[in-house]
Amino acid sequence: MVLGDSMLPEFEEGEIIVIEPEGLAHNGSYVIAWHRDEYIFRQLVQHNELWYLKPLNDLYPTDEVPGLEVVKGVVIQKKKPGKRSSMKSYA
Repeated sequence: MVLGDSMLPEFEEGEIIVIEPEGLAHNGSYVIAWHRDEYIFRQLVQHNELWYLKPLNDLYPTDEVPGLEVVKGVVIQKKKPGKRSSMKSYA
C-alpha cells in the first residue's frame, strides 16, 4: 500500500501496489528499494551511468544509489482499494 505523498500525482496514498520481487528493473521503473535502512517506493532513474531513486513529488529529494542491488521489487500494477475498474498495469 502506498504511504505518504512522495509519489504523487501518479500514486495516491492508500492505493494498493503489486510488486514483482524478481522483476527486471530498468530506467523509469517504479520500484521498492532498500535505502538508508528502510524500504522506500520511488522511480528508478539512470543518468550518466549513475542510478537514482526519484520521488515524483518535487518536495522530496532524489537520492543517488550505488546500483541496482538496492532494488527489491518492481511495481507491476496499482489499484484503488475496492475498485477493480481502477486497475493500472506497469509491466
